[in-house]
Amino acid sequence: MKKICSLIVLLLGLNLAALAQMVNPIHFTSQLKTNPSSDEAEIIFSATIDKGWHLYSTELGEDGPISATFYANKMDGVKTIGKLKPVGKEISQYDNMFGMKLRFFEGKGSFVQKIKFTKENYSIDCYLEYGACNDEMCMPPTQISLVKSGKAPIFDGQVKEAADKKEEAGKKEEAEAQAAEATAAANMQDSASVQAADSSRSAAAILTDEEAKALWKPVISELQAYDETQSDNSLLYIFMAGFVGGFLALLTPCVWPIIPMTVSFFLKRNKERSKAIREAVTYGISIVVIYVLLGLVVTLLFGASALNALSTNAVFNIFFCVLLLVFAASFFGAFELTLPSSWSNKIDQKSENTSGLMSIFLMAFTLTLVSFSCTGPIIGFLLVAVSTQGSLLAPTTGMLGFAIALAIPFTLFAMFPSLLKSAPKSGGWMNVVKVVLGFIELAFALKFLSVADLAYGWHILDREVFVSLWIVIFGLLGIYLMGWLKFPHDDPEHRTNVPQFFLGMLSLAFTVYMIPGLWGAPLKAISAFAPPMNTQDFNLQKSAVEAHYTDYDEGMAAAARMGKPAMVDFTGFGCVNCRKMEAAVWTDPKVADLLNNDYVLISLYVDDKTPLKEPIQVTENGQQRTLRTLGDKWSYLQRTKVGANTQPFYVLLDNEGMPLNGSRSYDEDIQEYVNFLQKGLDNYKK
Repeated sequence: MKKICSLIVLLLGLNLAALAQMVNPIHFTSQLKTNPSSDEAEIIFSATIDKGWHLYSTELGEDGPISATFYANKMDGVKTIGKLKPVGKEISQYDNMFGMKLRFFEGKGSFVQKIKFTKENYSIDCYLEYGACNDEMCMPPTQISLVKSGKAPIFDGQVKEAADKKEEAGKKEEAEAQAAEATAAANMQDSASVQAADSSRSAAAILTDEEAKALWKPVISELQAYDETQSDNSLLYIFMAGFVGGFLALLTPCVWPIIPMTVSFFLKRNKERSKAIREAVTYGISIVVIYVLLGLVVTLLFGASALNALSTNAVFNIFFCVLLLVFAASFFGAFELTLPSSWSNKIDQKSENTSGLMSIFLMAFTLTLVSFSCTGPIIGFLLVAVSTQGSLLAPTTGMLGFAIALAIPFTLFAMFPSLLKSAPKSGGWMNVVKVVLGFIELAFALKFLSVADLAYGWHILDREVFVSLWIVIFGLLGIYLMGWLKFPHDDPEHRTNVPQFFLGMLSLAFTVYMIPGLWGAPLKAISAFAPPMNTQDFNLQKSAVEAHYTDYDEGMAAAARMGKPAMVDFTGFGCVNCRKMEAAVWTDPKVADLLNNDYVLISLYVDDKTPLKEPIQVTENGQQRTLRTLGDKWSYLQRTKVGANTQPFYVLLDNEGMPLNGSRSYDEDIQEYVNFLQKGLDNYKK
């Protein structure tokens, strides 16, 4: 069954692996706004937010994502008034993953902390900690600081004296409250502190200082080398997908009958066979140039980054779904997608009135216009599939494969005209090819609708509904190939031939294969297309994966002791997509088996607020930074070692801290995740 689906996957192309990269989608400025006639002021943090990202607001709760929070390192001559206040167009929306209403900003937003001067000279050292996410990834807790000192614009000694007396009156009560709070916090953190101390001793007992230092060595270039190799492979798959699409276009009634006509024209036009062959080759090259230019136009119009954004944009995914439904209806015979006949007539006339290479190029262009009713849906299908890969070369590579497959027969038959006698004659079988392509486009229209459904939380296309529809579609395809179902353009007297019979058997077998998916079977052959497992209401398959190590050094020491590779999972308590991956991918039995038995799983939470025993001063990009919490430490490790700052982010390491494979981020393709883990394991064994 996997081989059956791999042919379909090949037609669409595979998703490119996300490359490790640093992102900075939130652009903050900080300022101190004073009033010459008042002893009060405002600390303002203003943000400009990149499109597709949202910046979380304040006080979202412990079970939510990272809230915007104000922290003061030093406030001499200044005291805060009230809480941090979000300012701007705040969006409030229910989030299904967290099960709570979240508040966030898009485009721009600000946070304001009011303060009051208590001395004539003041010194402020503070920062805002915030979190941000888009549809695929989240940033770790990030900080924007403000350091300011000087003289207060106005300072009234009497006002200060009155304020001091008021503060002193409640000082005892406040001190008692703080003491009670500190005691409670100490009790809550006691076990965590002991565990952290034990972890340090455990790691120190196994790793020397030099070994521990080597584990933190940056491996950014090594990861990029792996990822570039994977990208090249993906481009090869995209080329092959285009080639298969071009081959299928050849077998349609709009293209196949033109081949003998075109070859005969070249042979009759030139008495010399060698010249006819040269012109036929030129004709084939012209076809390649035209379609490759089409791929370039798509990329230049949108750009690689915009094309990548389409893959997660709900509106565009709905548009793609409707587009594929229209293509499918056209192939089923509801109507024909044709370009204005005047276009092809004008191009044809110009080709007759010109000579040389230009006339041949115009003839090739006429072919693309005349055959559009059959090639248009295939080209559109291919461009929709590969344009959302985020690669600058994807559309061009896909069109190159398509054009080469389309051009080869014209050149081949011109060189060897006798082959035309043995070529299949035009007939009803070509309409069968169109209808089969219609079923495939109908099936994959649901994939794009599923993306929009997940984005908006409609829950109209949960996994069992999606699988049910695919069962019906491929079941009907099998029935059609067996000859039990007819469409308007089908020959009433056409009988099922042997190739159709075997293809019908495969389609029906694929249908039977998908039926257990209604009860939670993983269906790895279609895992890249079906909605995640956590959208299925009734699931008999249960697999659990739990990280036994949340400390990098301790986990790497354990991996060396057990002789296993390590998977470092950079995650966060407030990372939505991390939970999606754990629910949809880690629950797969094969993935769970690899992570539980063949790897040491180390989950590093970049938003862990557990304070370090002592703050750590580091230099990053020429600037001094202070790491105050475990989350700060793991976020620093992610940036400096693997060159990324988004979650989820997965890296496979050997016992010396070197990568075994490329990196991986948010992608619910289970089979690709299995391949990612298996390749790392194979490289470790080598």
